[in-house]
Amino acid sequence: MELSPTNGWRGSLLHVDLTTGTARAETIPRDLLTHYLGGRGLGVRLLRETHTLDPYHPDMPLVFAVGPLCGTPAPTAARLAVVSRSPLTGTVYDCSAGGRFAHRLKSAGFDALRIVGRSPRQVAIAVTPVGAEIFPADSLWGKTVGETKRALSGKGSVAAIGPAGENGVLFACIMMGEGNAVGRGGLGAVMGSKNLKAVTVDGDLPVGIADRTRFDRARQDVMRLFRASPVIFGELGISEYGTPALVDLMRQRRMAPTENFRKTVFERSGNYSGPAIRKAYGGKKDGCHGCPIQCKRSAPDGTHLPEYETVSHFGALNGIDDLRSIVRSNTACNEQGLDTITAAATLSAWGEGRGRFPDAEEVPALLEDIARRRGEGELLALGSRRVAEAMGNPGLSMSVKSLELPAYDPRGAYGMALAYCTSNRGGCHLRAYPISHEILRKPVATDRFSFSGKARIIKIAEDTNAAIDSLVACKFSFFGATLEEYAELLSATTGEDYTPQSLKEIGERIFLTERFYNCANGFDAGDDRLPERFFREPGSGGEGIDVPPIDEKRFEEEIGKYYRIRGLTPRGTFTDPGYLSGLP
Repeated sequence: MELSPTNGWRGSLLHVDLTTGTARAETIPRDLLTHYLGGRGLGVRLLRETHTLDPYHPDMPLVFAVGPLCGTPAPTAARLAVVSRSPLTGTVYDCSAGGRFAHRLKSAGFDALRIVGRSPRQVAIAVTPVGAEIFPADSLWGKTVGETKRALSGKGSVAAIGPAGENGVLFACIMMGEGNAVGRGGLGAVMGSKNLKAVTVDGDLPVGIADRTRFDRARQDVMRLFRASPVIFGELGISEYGTPALVDLMRQRRMAPTENFRKTVFERSGNYSGPAIRKAYGGKKDGCHGCPIQCKRSAPDGTHLPEYETVSHFGALNGIDDLRSIVRSNTACNEQGLDTITAAATLSAWGEGRGRFPDAEEVPALLEDIARRRGEGELLALGSRRVAEAMGNPGLSMSVKSLELPAYDPRGAYGMALAYCTSNRGGCHLRAYPISHEILRKPVATDRFSFSGKARIIKIAEDTNAAIDSLVACKFSFFGATLEEYAELLSATTGEDYTPQSLKEIGERIFLTERFYNCANGFDAGDDRLPERFFREPGSGGEGIDVPPIDEKRFEEEIGKYYRIRGLTPRGTFTDPGYLSGLP
């Protein structure tokens, strides 16, 4: 196959069919790239003919897609999205991850890798500029992620599943060799159902930039805004402490989920805060390929240290303050291939149901039992909704659309409450991330306990983030930069003219396509619902902050307004059953 550099996009997709053991390169039509960009958008578009299939159906694609800025010096753009349908939630699902894998997939000459079929034996895929080799991986089956990475280290960057993906744990993840996770929704189980242990990629083909002068000027603007941001490089300390810098902030705001969301303050959270982690482990800066922010942290021995959601959920959510245990739990999840948020939240729901949360010494062994589906792990492998139902108390699951809520209590930020429910993939903070508006800005927003205007804010943020996830850029960039600077980077790279408004329109197209897929699979307004706890029980008030239950009537009014703004019916469905037919 003869490939040459192009400006931004490669225009090529590598299609691998594991049932037949074949692979071929396909041309991606230019209009799909200009209308969906890459990453999340391209992956979602590539599901159009298969979106109603069961997640484990052999014909359900698993798509790895990079963005048009990947392979260029654009800040935080060495990322990709993995897209399929979630076995945990049943929703269309994408996860973004960094590391070197995305850069090397682009350098191999492809905008996307689409994997279909089910191999009759356990295999791995090696991608290079000449295509794909499917090779036996029987000897790797049962191995941890670290063992698999080491065995394949000579083949470039590795994306692998651990025992959890092999055994169909509903929240199994795909781990990148550098420690980044395609974490939520169980896409590792989709990969395991195809008898696929790992994908490796390697390549060195350069990416062209249409207008280098314009690109360099836009990049300088982005870096200037990064340096001026108090969240990125300033006092909030994402670059200094990593995401655990949020531990103390959420404690101050009294919205740290504690003991399965029964409380919103954990008095001993300082034991695993950003400064505490740095004091205990040193916290060497780490991060994605070429990223100037370097928000991740590693111990001197190379152990990847946990991020905010993980320390909070293996900490406060389970009533644990032992930092060493939390780090061991994070390592166990990374090695076994488990999503940390769902794993910790499932243990918490189970703990409340049995009247005792697991203690610090129990958790790592329980995580291995989940991955191997043995003992208590057989039930826990199904996620909190199914565990709570099996225990006869569905209200114990703090989830939306079966996806467990992350570490921001919705009683402390009503935009977040709305965003959890309207998120297409389930209870996720990253579809809109109103925390940036309600909590992180200074002065702190006084309207975080109000729904006023939040429907429109969430709609705009969802469209914006869909575009960001399709570029594919890191959301941390937008604590400093804006779509204006990234539209400039994109225009300079591709030679196509983009504006912030045109990117938001692309984001809206992507978001509504996902919503349409979900509606086709039976989702409606009844699924856009918070657990009853948040409407019935207050959070932990004090220190001059009152955390009342959410006003259910006001919540329903605002979500109804959201549907109207989106052009949906009062049931959250589409008035036009042929919506997709009018799209590229």
